[in-house]
Amino acid sequence: MIFRKRSPHKIKKSLAINSEVETDPPADVLSKSVEQNLQKIQETLGNSTDLIIRKFPYAPAGGRTVAILFTDGLAEGKVVNDYIMESLMQKEEGDDSDPIDRESDSSSDIFQTLKDEALTFGDIRDLSNFEALYHSLLSGDAIILIDGESKGIAASARGWRDRGVGEPAVENVVRGPREGFSEVLRTNTALIRRKIKDPRLWLESKQIGRVTQTDIGIMYIKGIANDKIVEEVHARLDRIDIDAILESGYIEELIQDETMTPFPTVYNSERPDVIAAELLEGKVAILVDGTPFVLMVPAPFVSFMNAAEDYYQRADISSFVRLLRYGGAFIALLAPSLYIAITTFHQEMLPTNLLIGLAAQRENVPFPAFIEALMMEVTFEILREAGVRMPKYIGAAVSIVGTLVIGQAAVEAGIISAAMVIVVSITAISSFVLPAYNMSIAFRMMRFPFMGIAASFGLYGIFVGCIALVLHLCSLRTFGVPYMAPLAPLIPSDNKDALFRFPHSLLLTRPRLTNQKNIKRENSATSRKSQK
Repeated sequence: MIFRKRSPHKIKKSLAINSEVETDPPADVLSKSVEQNLQKIQETLGNSTDLIIRKFPYAPAGGRTVAILFTDGLAEGKVVNDYIMESLMQKEEGDDSDPIDRESDSSSDIFQTLKDEALTFGDIRDLSNFEALYHSLLSGDAIILIDGESKGIAASARGWRDRGVGEPAVENVVRGPREGFSEVLRTNTALIRRKIKDPRLWLESKQIGRVTQTDIGIMYIKGIANDKIVEEVHARLDRIDIDAILESGYIEELIQDETMTPFPTVYNSERPDVIAAELLEGKVAILVDGTPFVLMVPAPFVSFMNAAEDYYQRADISSFVRLLRYGGAFIALLAPSLYIAITTFHQEMLPTNLLIGLAAQRENVPFPAFIEALMMEVTFEILREAGVRMPKYIGAAVSIVGTLVIGQAAVEAGIISAAMVIVVSITAISSFVLPAYNMSIAFRMMRFPFMGIAASFGLYGIFVGCIALVLHLCSLRTFGVPYMAPLAPLIPSDNKDALFRFPHSLLLTRPRLTNQKNIKRENSATSRKSQK
């Protein structure tokens, strides 16, 4: 192989070319020409008609052209007109001095003059590239560009319409706050800070979604939240690579621990008081712009069985209602399968009179108990889904017609028995006892496999299915925390707020698996003194 020796002149020339390539500004960096920047912005946005651009000379910058950009509908037009355009266009009376020389004035002086004298805003940020400019522009900020400067300013002028703070539509309580989250991220963070006025309540932000660039907020109390859980939340959010995040359900599905389970491992709520209470236990909240549902991790099983009102009533009342919920969950899961198993395989367990009455009801029914229960359960699920999707003024009427007319007609036609209508009705009502809607759906889904094994193996199949279900629940984890904690593994100190709710004077410690640095809620000695 022959190597050709290059002349020193050619080597210097190639090095010069390489140095020129390396020193060229990236294509994403703002140009010093306002016209070039505006042309690129308009081309990128497809000359969208909701992009408002205003250009005028600015005297303190030597008469250079200043451009103001904002998105109509996202930015408040009155704020832009009154506090940006009017301030920049206004010339002080008696000011006959010559404008600042363009060559002598520096970029930092011009922008500092804008910030100190012209822009009366609390949130002002410097922009040096188009990516940050597009994100601020499409978030409702007003953008200020000056000819001859390769950077700009983003002034907060966000003023889109939202529905405001209203009463939660799903998590209703008899006693407690009536305010709920809205679709605006900043409103939701403010509602949480109203509950927790502590400087250790930290908020960290991210943008997820290559197209939507959705704002995500991560809130936790420094010193109470477990640092490993916070790091795990950041790691899972950073791994998300998707075009769009339109609701917190996207985030929930992408960060959950186990996907092959109907049981939720990420908790969500639209109540600020619930999220504040969970934060005080050392958990991490994930807020998504555009949805009123805030995610909370880790989320063990007992979190889905607790309601906000449990802590606003007395301990004895809250414990009684909580036990009713667990009983309702048991009925919602096993009532149809127990009826099928007993009437099909274990008739000797029923009193004679009741057995004769059930046999008389089923005399003209042509289907076995399993098919009968399956038809009723599927019909009720269809009616429930139809009631949710229909307009609210006729949804209630459809539910009443479906439960009364169709059920009564089916009994009179001999398709189903009256006892089956009672069992399905009790099962449906019990499923509404669960505070968390996604946990209610999980029990509704598991109801059908239990009906199948009850029709095949009777009570023995139900017992085996319950054992398998418990093993499955104990195998789940939520952000490194066992799903069934503090029941399995058994943590006696944390069971004061699991099946029962002890008085607040005894709830002196936080859950040990989610918090390992700041365990005590209050000093027990101080509590005794205050009681005296």
